[in-house]
Amino acid sequence: MSASLPESLSLGLSPCPNDTYIFHALLHGLVPAPVAFRPHLADVEELNGMARRKELDVTKMSLGAAARIMDDYALLASGAALGWGCGPLVVAREPLPPEAWATARVAVPGLLTTANLLLTLHGGFQGPRQEMLFNEVMPAVARGDADLGVIIHEGRFTYQRLGLTKLLDLGEWWEGAFHVPLPLGAIAVRRDVPLETARAVQTAIAASLSYARAHPQASGDFVRAHAQELEESVTRAHIETFVTDYSLDLGEAGRAAIEQLVGRAAALEGLRIPPQGLFLG
Repeated sequence: MSASLPESLSLGLSPCPNDTYIFHALLHGLVPAPVAFRPHLADVEELNGMARRKELDVTKMSLGAAARIMDDYALLASGAALGWGCGPLVVAREPLPPEAWATARVAVPGLLTTANLLLTLHGGFQGPRQEMLFNEVMPAVARGDADLGVIIHEGRFTYQRLGLTKLLDLGEWWEGAFHVPLPLGAIAVRRDVPLETARAVQTAIAASLSYARAHPQASGDFVRAHAQELEESVTRAHIETFVTDYSLDLGEAGRAAIEQLVGRAAALEGLRIPPQGLFLG
């Protein structure tokens, strides 16, 4: 980490309710911030690509992409999407037996997403994968452009509206196979950001989430302004599912779960975990 202190930092976050809920207070001056932030809201797969190109100082990223960028970024203990019962779902137009999954065409919300990594780790899906934005996956399956789809974010709560059926909960599979919570995404900071600043950012994100929990209505307009699904019950379910105590602080269990997932991703790709580890020192 370099010694010079920055005046501002670029900050990547998704427009999904869990991120806008967590970051609302920080971006609106309701909690102390160590620097000014230049927010960039984008689909998480776009953020993954920007992180691979080292274009953002601080960013939300899929943990499925972590093995490829951890030489340049360290993970923060606050702001993560990690927990039990929050996994991506595999859906189809009609029930299909597991033997039909192997060769099916699968629409995925990005090749760097944790959802796509889980599909690979499962081992039962060997057919072609069609990469698209997460909000295009369900319509593609409903039209028959793909046999199966891996859905994330609000899709977990709305897929039945399109007449789709759930074949597999990849989170339940992960939990049963590895007996740890499922890490989906985390906040990463470039390793050339001064350590003092990076630690202050970590503290500020936790403070922003604490504010959101203490003032649950404060972020409502900001969350709705960016959400794909405007129905309040869906937005509330999204936040309750993806914002957990691990979002406030990963703790030992959260760190261990991330190390498990990223370690398996690295082994698949023949990559190494950087010697300084995954997390901010």
